[in-house]
Amino acid sequence: MATTTPVLRGELVTLRPIRADDADAMWDMLSDPEGNRLTGTTQAFTREQVEEWCATVGAREDRHDWAITHVTDEYLGEIVLNRVDTHSRNANLRLAMRPGQRGRGFGSEAISLVLAFAFGEPPGGLGLHRVSLDVLSINPRARVLYESLGFVEEGRLREAHLDGEFWCDAIVMAILEDDWRALHGGQAAT
Repeated sequence: MATTTPVLRGELVTLRPIRADDADAMWDMLSDPEGNRLTGTTQAFTREQVEEWCATVGAREDRHDWAITHVTDEYLGEIVLNRVDTHSRNANLRLAMRPGQRGRGFGSEAISLVLAFAFGEPPGGLGLHRVSLDVLSINPRARVLYESLGFVEEGRLREAHLDGEFWCDAIVMAILEDDWRALHGGQAAT
C-alpha cells in the first residue's frame, strides 16, 4: 500500500506530490551537468524512465517525493524523504533544484517543511526520530545550508565519490527530533 504524501505550504514554496506532468521539468533538472555534479548523480536516465518515474513514484512505499513549486505551480526542483523506516523512526532526505533555482531560498524552506512533517506526530506527521543525508565535500554551499537548519556532521566517507578525475568525500549529516525541537523553541513539529 502506497503512503500518502501531503501537500505542504510555506511562504515561498508549496510542496506537492510528484505527478506525471512534471516529467519535462524533471528531465531538465536531470540534464543539468552542474546539478548532477553537486548531488553526485552519476546515473544517466532516458526520457522514458523519467516519464515512468513521474507517473508512478506516488504509488511507491516507504518514501515521499515532492515537487517544489512557487506561485504558478512551476516545478523548481524536488525534495524526497526516502528509506522511511517506521520501526527505527528514521529516514533519508534528498534535495535537487533545477538550473537557475539554486540559492533563492526555495530549498531551505522546502527542507524546513519536510522536517516539520517528518518530526510531527501522526496522523499529521510521521513521528520520526532522525533524518539523515549525504552531502559531497565539493558542495560547501549545501553543507552550510544543512548546518543552518540543524543538521550535524556524523561522519565522513573519505574519497567515496569520483568527481571527474578527483576523489571527494561524502559527508554524512543528520538531525534528531530533539535538535529540531530545540531550534523551534521546544514546540512539537506540526
